[in-house]
Amino acid sequence: MTGKRKRYSGEFKAEVALEAIRGEATVAQLTVKSGVHQTMINAWKKQAVERMADVFSGKSEALEAARDGEVEKLHAMIGQLVVERDFLKRASGR
Repeated sequence: MTGKRKRYSGEFKAEVALEAIRGEATVAQLTVKSGVHQTMINAWKKQAVERMADVFSGKSEALEAARDGEVEKLHAMIGQLVVERDFLKRASGR
């Protein structure tokens, strides 16, 4: 079994999950239509329903801001480590 794992875009996942939530077609019909296993469709549907409240409460924006702050912190740490590495490299004579 050396098959490659498929990657689905967020837009595709949202479209399939929305169709599943609407209930206009059964999960089996969506499986045939989209070529995605029904377990994945159910998982995407569950994620969409769980995160729907975050869209209206602003939690997704707060989470994104926290991630941005964490990224800035990590970039600062990388810069500090590069400076320290260069200093130690010069001190050791390499």
